[in-house]
Amino acid sequence: MKKWIVMAAAILAGCAGQPIEGGMGVNSEVDSETRQRARAFTDLAAAYFSRAQYKVALDELRKAITIDNRFGPAYNVYGLIYMELAEDKLAEENFRRAIELDRSDSESRNNYGWFLCTRGRHNEGLEQFSAALRNPLYTQPELAMANAGQCAELKGDLALAEANLMKSLKLQPDNANTLLKLAGLHFRQGRLDETQRLLTRHAELAPPTAESLWLGVRLERKLGDRAQEAAYGLQLRKRFPDSKEARQLQAGQYE
Repeated sequence: MKKWIVMAAAILAGCAGQPIEGGMGVNSEVDSETRQRARAFTDLAAAYFSRAQYKVALDELRKAITIDNRFGPAYNVYGLIYMELAEDKLAEENFRRAIELDRSDSESRNNYGWFLCTRGRHNEGLEQFSAALRNPLYTQPELAMANAGQCAELKGDLALAEANLMKSLKLQPDNANTLLKLAGLHFRQGRLDETQRLLTRHAELAPPTAESLWLGVRLERKLGDRAQEAAYGLQLRKRFPDSKEARQLQAGQYE
């Protein structure tokens, strides 16, 4: 699952950085050429990671760290890879290392916050999002706000979830993913008209996803529109037959 990548976005901004695999690096100043080479290998690693080529990504990160063991963004990408591989100890250690090297690294804090939230450590995650947002130079605060909204919802604080998602949308009104998350939250709150409006807006901005189609099925079921419910269900089965949402539909697990 790579939802946090969509929400975390620019994982390579920042400067600073040895993976927590075999010991800490030696503090040293690095010249701009060395830093640029480390960044290039880290960029490659991030690209391979986005294609789920984890072994190749790790190889590129080792090259980056060998060149510059204080390049923080490399540890951030290490954290994302180990998070995806469910190597939670290594993921956390690398996220923490990235932040240790650059306390103002909002991208690493955002990703670390999402890691914590998905592991049930909601309050710690929310603290990391807040720290990311305190950086006035953070170029994508809407991402941390949206993640904070999802984290608050996982925690069960629906009011805080809505507040953060609304703040995110104020900064980026046409973010389809955030619109979908808010639609899902409103559905959970029983605000069906708002859910329908947001779901329609999502459809105008982005192709359907398993999540959006499943929300549509359940929404129209609540509204009593069986034809539209069936239409959403048909799309879900055709487009995403192997998704968990399609399995829930097949099993009739609407709640």
